[in-house]
Amino acid sequence: MPPRILICSTIVWAHDDVKALLGDIGEIVYVDSPDRKAFLSEFKPGGKYEGTIGIYRENTSASKIGVFDRELIAGLPSSVKWIAHNGAGYDPVDVHACIAKGIYLSNTPGAVDDATATTALYLLISTLRQYARAERSLRELKWKPEGVNKVAHDVTGKTLGILGLGGIGLRLAELVQSFPMRVIYHSRHRNPNAPSYCEYFENVEEMLAQTDVLSVHVPLRQDTVGLVGEKWIRKLKPKSIIINTARGKVIDEEALIKALEDGHLAAAGLDVFPNEPEVNPRFFGFPQVTLLPHMGTENQDSQRKMEVRALMNLKDFLTTGRGKDLVIEYNQHPALLTALQKVKSKL
Repeated sequence: MPPRILICSTIVWAHDDVKALLGDIGEIVYVDSPDRKAFLSEFKPGGKYEGTIGIYRENTSASKIGVFDRELIAGLPSSVKWIAHNGAGYDPVDVHACIAKGIYLSNTPGAVDDATATTALYLLISTLRQYARAERSLRELKWKPEGVNKVAHDVTGKTLGILGLGGIGLRLAELVQSFPMRVIYHSRHRNPNAPSYCEYFENVEEMLAQTDVLSVHVPLRQDTVGLVGEKWIRKLKPKSIIINTARGKVIDEEALIKALEDGHLAAAGLDVFPNEPEVNPRFFGFPQVTLLPHMGTENQDSQRKMEVRALMNLKDFLTTGRGKDLVIEYNQHPALLTALQKVKSKL
């Protein structure tokens, strides 16, 4: 039996690439299970998902079978060795459950860098110049909002603090050189690929103290929930701005709202929220805050790149025993990485 490859959601933009990339490698099966129970039952002997080695999944599949949590991962057969997640953020997949079961998980970094960075750039410009507030005023036939010139600022010359200088943060750093802005950053480690105009701060609080606009670009993991909390927010310069295009739960929402209420923060630009699609209605009372409904990668060019990259991760694994985008948690499990070198001979 050829290895089965499950497509666990609708391929919207790269549907022609599925057969071109994977058709000669294994049997492609599109998941049509109505719910989680039916999905897991099809992996049993004689089921249409029996013998599955690789799974492509995207967040829309959660509407029927739910996220890939510990329960779902536990229900997968031992034949499953690779899950290719379509997305840079992979919090809908329990990576620790995957590691425990010997399943490898990849994501799609790089494919989302430009789209997410330009979203952050929009939020940065909108909050500093108060453009979203001005547009709302015009749509209400009120012309310019009263006093907007007393709260708006030029972008040029301001200091941008980037929390997490990965691919998205680097792209944003490049984009703001058009003004230019001073760019400072904090990551767990200095980024060796950072250009000379990006100043590294090992001490995050020292960086925050010099920041006019903080842009958050860290993944959501157990250790990053509420990472930007009361302490860090209060270390920011008074009247600074926070931009978030990462994940809503990375920021302590209550601490953020409190800082907006008492004026410590001048504004915020948010594309992500802790309980999407729900948005805390208290944000609607801040005219200086720019809000977007998680628009980071909502364009056909980026979404096609993401689909292709996820499919390529499956192809690379099935043909070479490796995948380029294995998520970072596997670096802490050298035995799994060693085992990955031996996978090709068993496929």
